[in-house]
Amino acid sequence: MADMAKQLAGIPLFSGLLQAQYEALSRISLKRSFLKGERIFSEGDEGTGFYVVAGGRVKIFKVSMEGKEQILHLCRPGETFGEVSVFTGQGFPADAVAALPTTVLFFPRAAFISLIRQDPALALNMMAQLSKRLREFAGLIEDLSLKEVPGRLAKYLLYLGGLDRNDAVALDVSKGQLAALLGTIPETLSRILTKLNHQGLIRSQGAQIMILDRRGLEEIAQEGKRLP
Repeated sequence: MADMAKQLAGIPLFSGLLQAQYEALSRISLKRSFLKGERIFSEGDEGTGFYVVAGGRVKIFKVSMEGKEQILHLCRPGETFGEVSVFTGQGFPADAVAALPTTVLFFPRAAFISLIRQDPALALNMMAQLSKRLREFAGLIEDLSLKEVPGRLAKYLLYLGGLDRNDAVALDVSKGQLAALLGTIPETLSRILTKLNHQGLIRSQGAQIMILDRRGLEEIAQEGKRLP
């Protein structure tokens, strides 16, 4: 339980809690494993609880009436998903599939609700993190509706560079998944990567990308500078 409490302390959703609170969360958490491509839940399924990615990657997505897939988020270790069901008691608003062999921690809704009734600080902390997630989704909607694909790609590369705190980044998803995440098609994504290479903004070799001109990428991501 001590190891589990330490792991929970590193999850943003639970940051700043007391040791006793981490131990209480440890007692209700369930570890589950999924193979790559295995479905965790489907849109509309009963929201029986929420998840934390312990290892691997989870793809959150929606599918249009025409069958087009739009990736909403790729959850990495430490990130949570399915939280809305805890408070609404409604079905999951999107699909979730393991993008890699994945291990998650599952927190059953009934047990978690019982905990926050005893300790409202848990709910307050969770609501703050949910508000942050809403801002992220608002940014996603803005990017998809207002920015051109080069701007979306530049922003994603800068995001990866921020995660690693350096200019050498690795695409952690396939180019097909990345294209879906950015709301485009693989062919368009490849053309833009080629242009960014030719302009000296990045140097890419397969999944490995070196950011050569961070300021240039920021101009494309933030100011909408067009690629010739």
